[in-house]
Amino acid sequence: MTLSSPSRDVSGLRDYAFDWALVDVETSGVIARRDRVLSVAVVTIGPDGKQTGEFSTLLNPGCDPGPVHVHGLTTERLLGAPTFEQVAGRIGALLQDRVLVAHNAQFDYDFLAHEFARARLYLPVSQRLCTLALNRQVDPPAADMKLGTLAAHYGVPQTRAHDALDDTRVLAGILRATLREAARLDLPLPLVACPPRQDVQFAPQPPKTPCAYRNPGRAEAGGPLVQGMKIAITGETATSRAELVARSVAAGLNVMSSVSRHTSALVTNEAGSGSAKARRAAAEGVPVIDEHTFLRLLSDVRAGTPHRGAAEGAGASGGVASGSGGAALVSGGVASASGVAAAVPGNVVVAPASTAAPAPAAFPSTPETAVPATQVAAVPVPRRPAPAETTGRPLAGRRVLILGGTHPAAAAARTRVVELGGSAAINLSRTVTDAVLLPGGEADRRLRRMPELGLPVHDEHWLNAPGAAAPGATPGDAPGAAAGAASPATDPSSPEREADRPPSPLVLPRGGVVDLPAPQQGAASLWHITAAWEPQEAADIDVVAFVLDEDEQVTFDEDFVFYGAPENPAGTVRLLTDGPAEQTIAVDLASLPPASRRVAVAAAIDGEATFGDVGAVQVTAVPGTGAAPLARATLDAATTERTLLLAEFYRRGPVWRFRAVGQGYDDGLANLARGYGVDIAD
Repeated sequence: MTLSSPSRDVSGLRDYAFDWALVDVETSGVIARRDRVLSVAVVTIGPDGKQTGEFSTLLNPGCDPGPVHVHGLTTERLLGAPTFEQVAGRIGALLQDRVLVAHNAQFDYDFLAHEFARARLYLPVSQRLCTLALNRQVDPPAADMKLGTLAAHYGVPQTRAHDALDDTRVLAGILRATLREAARLDLPLPLVACPPRQDVQFAPQPPKTPCAYRNPGRAEAGGPLVQGMKIAITGETATSRAELVARSVAAGLNVMSSVSRHTSALVTNEAGSGSAKARRAAAEGVPVIDEHTFLRLLSDVRAGTPHRGAAEGAGASGGVASGSGGAALVSGGVASASGVAAAVPGNVVVAPASTAAPAPAAFPSTPETAVPATQVAAVPVPRRPAPAETTGRPLAGRRVLILGGTHPAAAAARTRVVELGGSAAINLSRTVTDAVLLPGGEADRRLRRMPELGLPVHDEHWLNAPGAAAPGATPGDAPGAAAGAASPATDPSSPEREADRPPSPLVLPRGGVVDLPAPQQGAASLWHITAAWEPQEAADIDVVAFVLDEDEQVTFDEDFVFYGAPENPAGTVRLLTDGPAEQTIAVDLASLPPASRRVAVAAAIDGEATFGDVGAVQVTAVPGTGAAPLARATLDAATTERTLLLAEFYRRGPVWRFRAVGQGYDDGLANLARGYGVDIAD
């Protein structure tokens, strides 16, 4: 049996010819290190797109099956099914020497990795491809990127959602269709290398209970201990380490596993022992307390200042203003445009692009500032408005790709696009409506795709008066572009005319802020900040996250999430690797403790390259998995910087907000992490 059809034959796509193993798992939960696989299906496809194998089975996990209302797999249905260990060999044979493919592939890969590890077997996967990430690059005119929505868009029949085998068959059709679209756009596949995982030791440790009190600072000589103080312990002690930790936590102290400049005191009987903690305490001037004194002080710990609850944060100063069709200027307040209320559930605040966020080691992030309506005009309406509605916003609803130019020139052009109400693209996709050719752009390989895609290519002067060039007009000096070609977004006869396109995400300038929907409005608590850039050959980029309290400090080192520790202990913040040029930070906002006030997301370059070499970085805020994005920003002000603070989720009173930051630092990631209170070894 084959699932291919003449319209979806991929035999001619030589650059995309791989042996594929398409996988779907149904699970008892969403945390791979804790939950289990309940059913698994694998469909193998050859380089020509034809199916070569198929296997599916229910599994007996030996635990509660979890959300039965989602997958329909009750304990009774799973009784008598094999365990994963009993079928692991057959699954491994289907995965061997093939590229694993899944929708949200890291989820399926992580669950399989843990199941193989529990069976003491090696997961034979060296590469994976995420069809969700691939479709984000293609960006088809679909309402969202969920499996069912893409199936309907590509004409793939779906009969039983959340059935592993049917979902895998649907995935096969989506993969074939998406590969053809990727070929049209000349997109590189976002293949992810998968390191060997043979045991479960790579999983994070069990979560540590966050301290309920703010850090009051250093302990004073002869003074009392105060709840919230960060305490580290080193060396031999007469009292067992477990008892010391338990008594300290019970008294309201925050016991740390390392010493930093934010440590209140080091407890040790051997101050001159030369241990790493003792050396760091001496270097940072951290007070040292012996065990006997510490036990005495534990009997009378003074009351500390509790962390503020989610509803107790400082509210926005001033009021909230809204106006029809634009944002009113309110000093110290929040500007909201009612014209975007349908697309943006919440208020929008825009900070001037010139506002620079200070170093996190010393100051909190820059407060948002309301600005005149002319600067808020970067906010697009859900679809392109009629000509009468576009006064002052001639690029509203359009997505513009800049080709060529020096980094400063390209950055200036993208800034101009946003000022004119458009969205600046960093890669070619189906939603791009225009291209602007700067000097040197003639060599860009994407230029030759413009005639086939019907995209107009404009010269560098077009952004001075975009209304002067009719849609589809092509400058005479744009080699390879067909004069008069009409883009799907501007051709009323096109089946993909603008009226049929899904609502565009809110376009934020650098410093722009938007409220996230309130939970009582049925909003998702799981949010993603996805960072993407043009594929690089000379630079490796890592996306990281810091979970911070109201003092802009991590509660403990494990709240620094990076490639070596891709999940914090509570599992509320995770790093997802979606491809060589895209990484995501997933945050479960509802599960963050009250002490967590901010999740800062940054990118760092490993090596001597700078963000001036990389170019623009696009950040997107997305609710849930595969949903339509709420907001997008293109950040490319960085030049010599090697670390870039991209974006953040932060609490303002009872509301969570998303901010596009775009603040660069010449120093490496280690200095940024130290500024947030992470103990980084020299």
